[in-house]
Amino acid sequence: MNLNKFERYPLTFGPTPIEYLPRMSAALGGKVEIYAKREDCNSGLAMGGNKLRKLEYIVPDALASNADTLVSIGGVQSNHTRMVAAVAAKIGMKCRLVQESWVPHEDAVYDRVGNILMTRLMGADCRIVDDGFDIGIRHSWEEAMQSVRDEGGVPYGIPAGASVHKYGGLGYVGFAEEVRTQEEELGFKFDYIIVCVVTGSTQAGMIVGFAADGRADRVIGIDGSGTPEQTRAQVRKIVDNTADLVELGRVVRDDEIIINPDYAYPAYGVPSAETNTAIRFAAQTEAMITDPVYEGKSMQGMMDLVEKDFFPKGSKILYAHLGGAPALNGYSYTYRNG
Repeated sequence: MNLNKFERYPLTFGPTPIEYLPRMSAALGGKVEIYAKREDCNSGLAMGGNKLRKLEYIVPDALASNADTLVSIGGVQSNHTRMVAAVAAKIGMKCRLVQESWVPHEDAVYDRVGNILMTRLMGADCRIVDDGFDIGIRHSWEEAMQSVRDEGGVPYGIPAGASVHKYGGLGYVGFAEEVRTQEEELGFKFDYIIVCVVTGSTQAGMIVGFAADGRADRVIGIDGSGTPEQTRAQVRKIVDNTADLVELGRVVRDDEIIINPDYAYPAYGVPSAETNTAIRFAAQTEAMITDPVYEGKSMQGMMDLVEKDFFPKGSKILYAHLGGAPALNGYSYTYRNG
C-alpha cells in the first residue's frame, strides 16, 4: 500500500492524541476499555475536525488547478463547509458555499451561530438554499460553481464532506497508518474502531487503511445519515476508488464494510432522546463534547453496543472523535438546561 506518492499540504498539528477514557469505561460497567482519538483537536484552523485530514490531500490538487475559489456544499451547520472556508482563508483563495436546509430544525439561532458563524467570519460567501438532505452530487453545488465562472473566477469544486472527491478517502488511510504507529508505542492493538458515517469517506478511508493488516471489519460505522442504503453504496464506491489509488492489492469484501443503521433516528441532524443522553454522558464522565449530528450518534451507538455485550469482554475500543462540537450552538434551546 502506497500513500506516500500523493502530495499532502499540512493543515494539522500532526498525529492526533489517543486518550484513555477511564471514567467512561467504568460507567459502562468496566467490560471494555474505551479510548478516543481526538481528531477534534487536530488543528488551529477554526476548531479543526476530521475534514481537515481529507483536505490535506485535496489542497495540492486545488493549487495545481489554478483555481481562485473553493466551492463546496453542506447543511447550514456543516463542519465541512467551515473547514473549506478555513482552508480557503489559509491558502489565500476565495470561498463560495451552498448551505442547504438538511436538518428539519427550528432553533431560532440555528442559521446564525456555530459553524456558519465562523464560516462567515472567515470571509466565505455563504448561500442558504432550501433544498433538503442528500449525500450525493447536488444541482445547487454545480450552480454555485457556474456562478463563479460567470463572474470570471475559476472554481475548484469540493463535494459534500469531501467524500466523492477522487482523493477524499486518502486522509483516513493515513489515519489508519497513524494508529498503527501509535499502537506500537502503546504496546497493544485496538480490537474495534467506532466512527460516525454520513457522506462516507472517513469510514471508507479507514476501511482501506485497516484492510492492509486485516482489520477492515473492525471499523464499525455508526450511520448518522438516516439513508443507510445510499450511504453504504457511497462508502463502497469510495473504498474501491481509494484502494485502487493506494494500491491495496486486493478488493475489499462487502462483509468487511460494517455500517450499523440503528442510531440515526429520527433523522439526519435531529438528536433522539438517546443521542442527548449520550452527549450528556460523554460530557459528564470525561468532559468530552460531542454533537447532535455526528459524534452524539456514534457515542450513542458505542454505548448501546457495549451494554448489549457486542464487544467481547476486555476489548480495547478506539472511538474516533471527528469534531463537530460547534454545531451544538445551533441546538441551544435543546440544551438550555444542560
